[in-house]
Amino acid sequence: MKYIATFYTHFGAFSFHKRLERLGDKSVKLIAAPRKISVSCGTAVSFSQDFAAETMADEDTEAVYLVTDDGFTLIYHNE
Repeated sequence: MKYIATFYTHFGAFSFHKRLERLGDKSVKLIAAPRKISVSCGTAVSFSQDFAAETMADEDTEAVYLVTDDGFTLIYHNE
């Protein structure tokens, strides 16, 4: 599966990217955030490791989406 995470800050995106690298996700990469899902900082992270909010998300994580054939499905939102 492919996921895209969006962030409130660029620092949050870079931190998340490093966190996933440490967790062993070989597909993790920084990308431009699709406008359909975020207008916050403009930087997103694409990854394939199953999302676990308790070990991956922090206060800078805005949302996480599952990428589907039809677009994006919201699976996590930081309130």
